[in-house]
Amino acid sequence: MVLDAATAAQWLEDRGEGFLWLHFTVVNTATEPWLRERVDLPDSFYEAFRGTVGSTRLEQDDETLVAVLHDVLFDFTFDPAAVSVVALAVTPRLLVSARRRPLRSIDRLRSAVRAGANFRSPADLLGHLLRDQADVLVDITRQATARVDRIEDHLLANQVPVSRRELGTLRRVLVRLQRLLAPEPAAFFRLLGRPPHWIPAADLQDLREAAEEFSTAVLDSTALCERVRLLQDELAALVSEATNRTLFVLTVVTVLALPINLIAGLFGMNVAGMPLATHPHGFGFVVGGLLVLTVALGLLAWRRQRE
Repeated sequence: MVLDAATAAQWLEDRGEGFLWLHFTVVNTATEPWLRERVDLPDSFYEAFRGTVGSTRLEQDDETLVAVLHDVLFDFTFDPAAVSVVALAVTPRLLVSARRRPLRSIDRLRSAVRAGANFRSPADLLGHLLRDQADVLVDITRQATARVDRIEDHLLANQVPVSRRELGTLRRVLVRLQRLLAPEPAAFFRLLGRPPHWIPAADLQDLREAAEEFSTAVLDSTALCERVRLLQDELAALVSEATNRTLFVLTVVTVLALPINLIAGLFGMNVAGMPLATHPHGFGFVVGGLLVLTVALGLLAWRRQRE
């Protein structure tokens, strides 16, 4: 059931039945005063949602579980900077989340709540959020895999200039996602090693399964990142080979033109004693010699290229 702010404040005052999820946007300056007035949360939570993108955190502060998780923006378009954080505070009967920008996993969880999904406890909500993060990462990996497949097809067709920039962008996105999201399963596994006493055994099992799913999604993205790196190496090798081939052709052309330029320079000095200057067939002798020498150099270059 979705509540408005007044109803939520009344529930907090009366200590109503069940549990409550409070979701806030940090850009609203009234968020922190409203929370401090009605909810007893540790200062570490407020420090978390005031911060920017940083390291993943999942720690227990007295009876409150404080978490800082990373997520991609709602309108994610493979931009390396399209990652932000959500700060969470979990108690036995309350889940408080705060984000600065619209995030995809949180929005999926909110849509599930609006659709009438049932949850046992705030810990169950946290496990569902972790599964949503895994689904989002799997979806990103699937889209990236399709783009990498297309790039690989272009690469096999020797369409080298098409894919260099796109490969670099994909690798930067995947590396950034791994650096920010990979610590989350490890943080949850550490929590499960010494969980808060108020988390039921069923919720602990759900959190463990969700952390395993998320870890598998991170491993899939790592494998894709390695595949992108190999494609970049192959592309660099093809570019280097094409550059070497071009330089070889330029060198051959320069060598073939060298005799002509040399003889033209010598005969163009217009000094006394120039050979064949008075011979009736002097021009033919010079041109014939140049042709023979050029053909010999061309044959030598052709043999080297075949080797």
